[in-house]
Amino acid sequence: MPPSQPRPETVWTVSALNFEVKTMLTQGIGTIWVEGEISNFARPASGHWYFTLKDQKSQVNAAMFRGHNSRVGFQPENGQKVLVRAEATLYEPQGKYQLIVNHLEDAGVGELMRRFEQLKARLAAEGLFEATRKKPLPAHPRRIALVTSTTGAAIRDVLSVIRRRAPHIPVLVFPTPVQGESAAAEIRRALARVRAHGGCDVVLLVRGGGSLEDLWCFNDEGLARDLADFPLPVVTGVGHEIDFTIVDFVADQRAPTPSVAAETVTPDRNELMQFVDDRVARLHGQLALRLERARERLGNLVLRLYQQHPTRQFAQLRMRLQHAQGKLFAQQRQRIREYRHRLRLAYAGLVRLDPRVAVGHNRERVRQLLDRQLAAIRQSLLRASHRITLQRRSLDALDPDRTLARGYARISKDDKLVKSATQLARDDDVRITLVDGNKDATIR
Repeated sequence: MPPSQPRPETVWTVSALNFEVKTMLTQGIGTIWVEGEISNFARPASGHWYFTLKDQKSQVNAAMFRGHNSRVGFQPENGQKVLVRAEATLYEPQGKYQLIVNHLEDAGVGELMRRFEQLKARLAAEGLFEATRKKPLPAHPRRIALVTSTTGAAIRDVLSVIRRRAPHIPVLVFPTPVQGESAAAEIRRALARVRAHGGCDVVLLVRGGGSLEDLWCFNDEGLARDLADFPLPVVTGVGHEIDFTIVDFVADQRAPTPSVAAETVTPDRNELMQFVDDRVARLHGQLALRLERARERLGNLVLRLYQQHPTRQFAQLRMRLQHAQGKLFAQQRQRIREYRHRLRLAYAGLVRLDPRVAVGHNRERVRQLLDRQLAAIRQSLLRASHRITLQRRSLDALDPDRTLARGYARISKDDKLVKSATQLARDDDVRITLVDGNKDATIR
């Protein structure tokens, strides 16, 4: 009988062991960030998420409870690479190590955000975001450069706002893609065209809303440095109010939307009209004051003449003064008419719409109609060519010479085609036509 083993001083229960291991994991590791690929994703009726997080060599079970996963802006899928913030712990009833996730994001988006923050910090350290570098916007721009895509909603919103607020200001559109791998380079080339044109006072760089990936071209370092050195003031309106890009920090002014960007660089037509009305009122007041002072001076002169001069000289002076008074009134009335005429012309110029916008739209429509017509002509030609080919094949199939080429012969008697043996009798002379010539024969 083998000797008995000494009994250990402490015997652990399984529950106590699992609790101790859980405590060690929770306190020893705590909350960590983990990147991996989702597999075995499940969402039971409770609303909790259960999945496996794995890489090329290992995997770990993970759970994300309903209170936390309701704040995730997308539905995770198997095979998706994610970045999670989780607490390492142990599921005591089964003794399984797992992660309790309290935050989950797409790993690709997280990488973009890290690149965004790194570039933002570097450019800020170089002083590209300093307020002292910002150029003031013109109060009344003579011409606006619009850099955006011609196919998006942003250009329509911007042009609509400008037509409503300041239809007298012309807008030059410099089209460029605003999404995709080559968009940043295209935007830089469009800005170069604006600089080469030299006829604009302010630049609008706008785009509608989108995801972080859609707006990524506006986080290009080269584009940001071009804007920092741009000679004209630049106003950006990229995405929605919550969207921020690198160009927003470098630009001279950032607007939350393309429409607000258009409002930022244009004076309001109603405010301009109110300004004109105020100036007219001030002018009328100044003229009335001058007339009142002239009347005062005239009254003083009349009084002095009445007191100091004989009756005849007084009458002559009175006539001269009356003539001067009439001339003064006529001059003032003429000036008032001239001011009114100028104001009417200014008002007409403000409310008149710029026809070049309508001409540009009509030119684009004519080009589209021409393209459609050319496409229809090409399609008709293709159909006609196809029909001719089919007819040529039918004619070739019916060509008797092609039948002879396949080894057949044609027999004629008295220059008439023989179609049946009943047409021939002994000693009849016939002609046999082959593909390469004729032969005479006699029926035996």
